[in-house]
Amino acid sequence: MKINQFAQLHPEITTIKNELNTIGFPTSATTTTALFKNFLQTIFWQFPATSDFYAELDQYLATPSTSLGRFIKDKESITNEVFYLVALQLLDFEADDDFQIESPIASMKNLGLFTLNNIKSTNDLVTAYYNLLNTHTKNGLTLIDKLAAQGYYTQHHFKPNQQLIFNGKAQATFLAQNFIYETVYVQTDFDSDFDGKNDLIKVEITRPKTNMKVAVAYTASPYDQGTNDLLGEKLTHNVNVSLTKKPVKKNKLMQTSSLIRGKKPLNQQPATNATHTHTPKPGYTLNDYLLVRGFASVYAAGIGTVDSDGLQTCGDAQQTASTIAVIEWLHGDRTAYTNRTDYIPVKANWSNGNVAMTGRSYLGTLAVAAATTGVKGLKTIIAEAAISSWYDYYRENGLVIAPGGFQGEDADVLAGETFSRSLRLGDYQKIKPAFIKELSHLTSGQDRKTGSYNQFWHNRNYRNNLKNIKADIMLVHGLNDWNVKLKNPAKLWRGIQQLPISKKLILHQGQHIYINAFPSFDFSDLVNLWLTHELYNINNQAEKIIPNVIVQDNVKADTWNSKPNWLSQTTTNFPLVFSKTQFKNEIAPQQFIKYCQNPDKWQTDLLNPRNDTLNDNRLIANININHDTTINGNVTIKLRIKSNQDIGMISALLLDSGNANRLQESPTILKKNGVQLGYRWYTDDLRELLQNKQQTPFKIISRAHLNLQNRHDSSQNEIIEPDKFYDVSFDLQPTYYHLPAGRKLTLVLYATDFQMTIRGNQAIHYKIDQEHSSLDIPFQ
Repeated sequence: MKINQFAQLHPEITTIKNELNTIGFPTSATTTTALFKNFLQTIFWQFPATSDFYAELDQYLATPSTSLGRFIKDKESITNEVFYLVALQLLDFEADDDFQIESPIASMKNLGLFTLNNIKSTNDLVTAYYNLLNTHTKNGLTLIDKLAAQGYYTQHHFKPNQQLIFNGKAQATFLAQNFIYETVYVQTDFDSDFDGKNDLIKVEITRPKTNMKVAVAYTASPYDQGTNDLLGEKLTHNVNVSLTKKPVKKNKLMQTSSLIRGKKPLNQQPATNATHTHTPKPGYTLNDYLLVRGFASVYAAGIGTVDSDGLQTCGDAQQTASTIAVIEWLHGDRTAYTNRTDYIPVKANWSNGNVAMTGRSYLGTLAVAAATTGVKGLKTIIAEAAISSWYDYYRENGLVIAPGGFQGEDADVLAGETFSRSLRLGDYQKIKPAFIKELSHLTSGQDRKTGSYNQFWHNRNYRNNLKNIKADIMLVHGLNDWNVKLKNPAKLWRGIQQLPISKKLILHQGQHIYINAFPSFDFSDLVNLWLTHELYNINNQAEKIIPNVIVQDNVKADTWNSKPNWLSQTTTNFPLVFSKTQFKNEIAPQQFIKYCQNPDKWQTDLLNPRNDTLNDNRLIANININHDTTINGNVTIKLRIKSNQDIGMISALLLDSGNANRLQESPTILKKNGVQLGYRWYTDDLRELLQNKQQTPFKIISRAHLNLQNRHDSSQNEIIEPDKFYDVSFDLQPTYYHLPAGRKLTLVLYATDFQMTIRGNQAIHYKIDQEHSSLDIPFQ
């Protein structure tokens, strides 16, 4: 096991003493022995009686042969070995499994934990236990957070519900029992359901009870008020359809705004406070973690959801406007009402006006959308697995492409699924005709027939408006996320490099997941440091201390490294040598049916070189690197290829080949409810990406798809003459991949992707000109 901490600050001794005094820890004594005892009495604050205190200390070892209780009674001298043996136990690490009793300092270093070289003076000891309080335990919390979860800050000498900053981070000093739960309805400037009135958006607020104005962690989640899964299933598209010839054309693209204005109601006398409440419920556990640390948690499902007005429009300007309307109210620039009918205004007079947006997938996507408006009050976004262009989510290079695991989904399907107003029949009947019309527009506009980039997708490409971004950005994405593929964060990251904002990137080895309860990585601490700086203007140097790029290694478990940047511009060219030069699309009808029913079986057979079921449907080329290296960015495929018809598509997979115990892509729960987010508050499951115990022969590094009619531009449909060679160049999804010595790269070319593309089983045959086919690889 290894702990990687990027949010641990190491200030000067004067700052250390001031901060320790603030949280009630002793900083002065005549000897290190006396100071160590005082430190332990503060740690074990729940045992004030002398007998209880020493009984508790006797549960720990100070040396391999002496209990901590006996050691303190005998007033033995403190050494590095004693301090760090005690430290390992306080941090919940287990002897023999995590550390060796006889070598605590070496064990600390093996675990990646910070140590002082020599503890001689009282100042040394103060520094050592300051660092210890900010060190992660085995169970995903720092030691001070563990104490807070036990109720440390409920002691009488602390004022409840007051902000404390320690090691640059807001402390868990706010009591969940005192939280305030409110609901308001924010007025927008548009009428997306065409009822003649501007849409109202339901907003649910959970905030600490305090006399200070608090900052906000805001999550725009279209799923928050429920989903209509049956409607989503009904709308899901059949993917067993043929690839068709597109008319030769170039789609014209314009910047447009589709906001429909309605009437604003006349306001009544303002209310002092919100009058509606909501039922407490666990949300995104990062927001729950922040709540007890003095941040309000705000959720809004947006237009087309239960208790809000409007229609679901899946990523267009109206949904963006719905998202930022909440920020504008929190910042004091917009009206909200106490209920949906009386139009009694209410202000967010508890808010300090500073907002961060959080969330994964669709939630993170709306954070990106909001940032590209430059809305006032939005100080930062923490966008996890976020879409930056909806075309790059549902399409690729002129092809309809499914998000991983969701064949047949599209913009209209997602709109129907998240249109939770349809679950309230009385409300639904009033807007059913408008919804049916909107759904028809979505289905037509998304154009599954061609898969080309058009105005519909241009309106949902947030990268068109990057110049408007004023908020600092933290992007988090899985390098094995085939749902929101890596083109989304990569193009966004590249596009913001010249903007005068702070920007951070975290790439992990998971799929479409959250990473805020991994013991190996202090993500929640890092976010706390970031938001304490961004939203409370605390000068904790977060923008300098947090590396610009953090990447989880795919070879070594529990290893996270800071990197100079992502997306290398320098590439090395490798010729592609295939065992044959031709492959076909169609397969036997019975086999086709089986693969449609079980696409995972198709992938297994495709990538198994010893299975010849699909031998005529693939080309395989191996590239031997022969040394340890790292791929950083987009691998580019260059092919000279022809089709025997006037249509064609090509798919590609890049593999890391060679038997190895690879890292898992889905986290394993190490301890159910193992992370206590605060005192008498919600929990999270402690989880981690573990090393596979069994070896696997390969791993998918990246993949790509291309419609040959869109070989130059996804918005430009070009002609294909049968049996004519064309030069094509297209990128695989970007990656950051550590390839160890002794392993090789394998490129697999094929046509239909049963997991992602349409499946027509057409008799299309392809031929490659090997002498004009190669791979450009961006090595670190």
